[in-house]
Amino acid sequence: MGINTTSRIMMIRPVQFRMNEQTAVNNYYQKALENITPENIQVRALAEFDGFVDKLRSNGIEVIVINDTPDPSTPDSIFPNNWISFHADGTIGLYPMYAENRRLERRSEIIEELKKYGLIVNKKIDLSKSENDGKFLEGTGSLIFDRTNKIAYAAISERTHPDVIESFEKAFGYKVVSFTANQTVGDTRLPIYHTNVMMALGHDFAVICLDTIDDKAERKMVVDSLEQSGKEVIDITEDQKAHFAGNMLQVENANGDKFMVMSEAAFTSLEESQKNKILKYNKDIIHSSLDTIEALGGGSARCMMAEVFLPKK
Repeated sequence: MGINTTSRIMMIRPVQFRMNEQTAVNNYYQKALENITPENIQVRALAEFDGFVDKLRSNGIEVIVINDTPDPSTPDSIFPNNWISFHADGTIGLYPMYAENRRLERRSEIIEELKKYGLIVNKKIDLSKSENDGKFLEGTGSLIFDRTNKIAYAAISERTHPDVIESFEKAFGYKVVSFTANQTVGDTRLPIYHTNVMMALGHDFAVICLDTIDDKAERKMVVDSLEQSGKEVIDITEDQKAHFAGNMLQVENANGDKFMVMSEAAFTSLEESQKNKILKYNKDIIHSSLDTIEALGGGSARCMMAEVFLPKK
């Protein structure tokens, strides 16, 4: 297991996947699908989920699949990276969630299930009480970790509050590079709901949509931080970002081979030159069709994978 990349992923198999009306208010990537029943939505989402897991496992990546439960109703449980993070010293981070029904995803039995795999939990850092003050920080949706350099990148939004960022810095010992990333909604530039929609970090590179950072000084600050920490910056367009090309994750297998993981839509949107830059640092690109999950959930491949860095007995 590398410092920035892990060969072990936790994923939550959905039981009642659907469009979450509580998150759609500021997740402009969510789209309603017409002429499809709730049962068919679940069937499609499950097929996409299982196909994705199979592709990861076939490349030697360990995937711990935990089945969701029908009660309580958690339509976004397929995106566990927002409520929990796992760290190499045995720390688990728990995070404050914007949508009330997403707070129900923080289930202690999931953590207990992980312990059955011999994974060691030494302590929990729980930031979720900030929900009482209406302040949120949605895990590795809000924070993009550079674990090697103890830097995190965060695009400020309704789901990524500066006060909770400060609490995170103190609790985890990270320096957070904060900025604003926008997208065009109608005729207006509005904050992107999660940083991991417009940015992904590999060990030696960063995929980022720089055009979303409207403030030129902030844009330079982000690029400077990335380059000073040894990352090649691979820029993507706003259209590619809209196809979830920013929502990628670098993982590795037990042999240490690295892979960049993304959806089929993201992969198809990339230019060959961009793919080649990514392939300089990876054995291959793993891509899987997630059309239903992307449309209704407004999230993609990276959101579905919670990296497990916990030590093993």
